[in-house]
Amino acid sequence: MYHIALKMLLGNRSKYIVLVSGITFSTLLMTQQCAIFCGLMLWTTGSIQNMRSKIWVTDPKVEQVNEVRQLRDTDVGRVRSVEGTAWAVPLFWGLQQAKLADGTFKQIQLVGLESATLVGRPYDVVAGRIEDVRLPNAVVIDELAIIRLSAGRAKPIGLGDTFEINDREARVVGICRTAKSFFGMPYIFTTYDQALQFAPKTRKMLSFILAEPAEGWTAEATARSIERATGLRAYTENDFFWATIRWYFRNTGIPMSFGITILLGFAVGVAVSGQTFYTFVLENLKHLGALKAMGASDGLLARMLILQALTVGFIGYGLGIGLTSLFGSLVLKKGEPPFMLPYQVPLGALAVVLFICIFAALLGIRQIRKLEPAIVFRG
Repeated sequence: MYHIALKMLLGNRSKYIVLVSGITFSTLLMTQQCAIFCGLMLWTTGSIQNMRSKIWVTDPKVEQVNEVRQLRDTDVGRVRSVEGTAWAVPLFWGLQQAKLADGTFKQIQLVGLESATLVGRPYDVVAGRIEDVRLPNAVVIDELAIIRLSAGRAKPIGLGDTFEINDREARVVGICRTAKSFFGMPYIFTTYDQALQFAPKTRKMLSFILAEPAEGWTAEATARSIERATGLRAYTENDFFWATIRWYFRNTGIPMSFGITILLGFAVGVAVSGQTFYTFVLENLKHLGALKAMGASDGLLARMLILQALTVGFIGYGLGIGLTSLFGSLVLKKGEPPFMLPYQVPLGALAVVLFICIFAALLGIRQIRKLEPAIVFRG
């Protein structure tokens, strides 16, 4: 009987194609938008990914990594003296102006690393040496900076070339690969002392303090110890990551915008698949009535409809995920827009598709329960 159900489904080519297309489009819209949203949220934590540290110490009012409230230089010594802290180093981070060869200006993200240890340095250096950043006026730029800072040059900016940061010469000694940030600006790395020279002077220049828990201490325990002893805010790397994500959920319209699009994908799947499958059942009532007249139970006919709906659902789901993956592979080559497809997204989409299929099948099952076998004998 089940092979008869599949023959009925595949025999009506137009309805079959519409059903598969509806599920495919719904799956594509939901997963593609979810993947872009996850990628965008990952971009908001670009600084955490690029400047790895087990503990980030900030001003008490800081709620996410892209928000900077300067600390006092003496706060580094206070954190170092806290029980449970193995070491602590200063970190500068700020948006600065870079002057290009053609006279135009581009904003950059300037990162100043403690010169002795270079804690927070990029590890994926593709050209030059990160240690050379200790040379006078030396900087390490990321691959995005090559694109952004090459305007007005005969060839892309590279090792040994110079540009200006706030009217001060910067010489490129290295090129690294970094995670993109929410601001879409390139990262420029230098030492902490040189970053203070590049940046305009203010009363307080320290952006973050990066710390490491002592042996036998967890990052969480050390962070709580720092907060009690100094009154500053101390995040573990994982806590800072999720605090940043939550901040963008609470304070921006990004989740709402993507959520509406994802709901539209769900609505399209329910509306198109449900209506089309219901019409498909109505067109096959005589055939179903004949089966019922020959002794097929309502339960058997219901299982046949569920098989038809799930067949369409799995085929459409597979095509939708395939198109999303193809889109992602093309996007990742270009680097924009952001794209991240964690395993939870396809699993969530599968659950939604199964719901749509069951909903569509229930519409048909409702008709079967009311179906009279005598319909097959009517003109």
